[in-house]
Amino acid sequence: MTSLPRPAIELSADEARRIALRAQGFLGAPDRRAGVRGVLRHLGAVQLDTISVLARSHELIPYARLGAVGRDTVEAAYWTARTPAGPGAFEYWSHAACILPIEEWPHFAFRRRAYRSRPQWHHDLPDGAYGQVIKQLRAEGPLTATELGGAKNKGEWWDWSESKIAVERALMYGEVVCTERRSWKRVYDLAERAIPEALLHDDLSDVECLRRLVRLAGESLGVGTRADIADYHRLKGEQFDLVVADSGLVPVTVQGWDKPAWADPKALETTPRGRHRTTLLSPFDSLVWERARTERIFGFTHRLEAYVPKPKRIHGYFAMPLLAGGRLLGRVDPAREGSTLVAKQVSLDTPKAVEPMAQALLEAASWVGCDSVRVERVNRPDLAAGLVRALG
Repeated sequence: MTSLPRPAIELSADEARRIALRAQGFLGAPDRRAGVRGVLRHLGAVQLDTISVLARSHELIPYARLGAVGRDTVEAAYWTARTPAGPGAFEYWSHAACILPIEEWPHFAFRRRAYRSRPQWHHDLPDGAYGQVIKQLRAEGPLTATELGGAKNKGEWWDWSESKIAVERALMYGEVVCTERRSWKRVYDLAERAIPEALLHDDLSDVECLRRLVRLAGESLGVGTRADIADYHRLKGEQFDLVVADSGLVPVTVQGWDKPAWADPKALETTPRGRHRTTLLSPFDSLVWERARTERIFGFTHRLEAYVPKPKRIHGYFAMPLLAGGRLLGRVDPAREGSTLVAKQVSLDTPKAVEPMAQALLEAASWVGCDSVRVERVNRPDLAAGLVRALG
């Protein structure tokens, strides 16, 4: 007898929002004992980016969830904290260039194989250059590209040197791994030396890699559409389709969402409750990095304007969304001048955002070692005086 498919579980828009907040670590008491490494394991990927305003994005991610954890502590947790068998994290291509828990190394075998079999390169590499880099790392590593012979040729900034091209190719193939950033430079080592022996394999099939990554992305998001979950590790929609039925995620419908969704079954077992975080978010935070999802869940349109010409910017170069009470209530474009945090442009969506914005600015200022906050512009002049008073 053929069994009928189970009807999808129905969630309200508010339930989906709260599930997403809890899954991302913003609802309920944070697990401070697990610390930064716990945040990394919970999220599965922390995006890296060159922009540094208050701090670099990978520092802002644990700060937003844990509060004022020391910045040196953050860096140490990523790059020097070790498991009994080896390093606790590595850098690879996931949603973008991301820090990933070391236990996820096997899950990206499908991507390493794809790079090896269908390489797409914009740089030519002379014979012998690849082998020379591997030989040098074996003898001297870990090394930066500069220590390998220089990151760039003389000339334009994008003109990589032969050693840089070779080591980046080895990184994508998985023969080399980045286990540290030193002064923002990647530090490369041989995977055979850096990755624990139990994890150093490409034994998982492509399908199994995809299945595990879809499941992990669903757990990190709590609930999401096909596009949401696939985008978490930059999978293709057809890759998601191939494995979702066996991923353990359950189909759900969400009020107001015009597409099917899937949820982590554990996220559906209890009603999300607890204290909401009030904080500023990096634009590269996984809670908001996908614009369509952010608009669908929070009714909040956000765009990173760092690459928008200055005259066309609306909210500022690195506008950081304000999360308070489980809602996105505004944003601020911050800067630092000595010991002063400068709110270059504050955009408040409602008078209810004034006090949370002041709280978030003061906490962020203290975290980065500033002792005062100066407000330059507020989108609503009627709220400007109240914000300045709240900042005290």
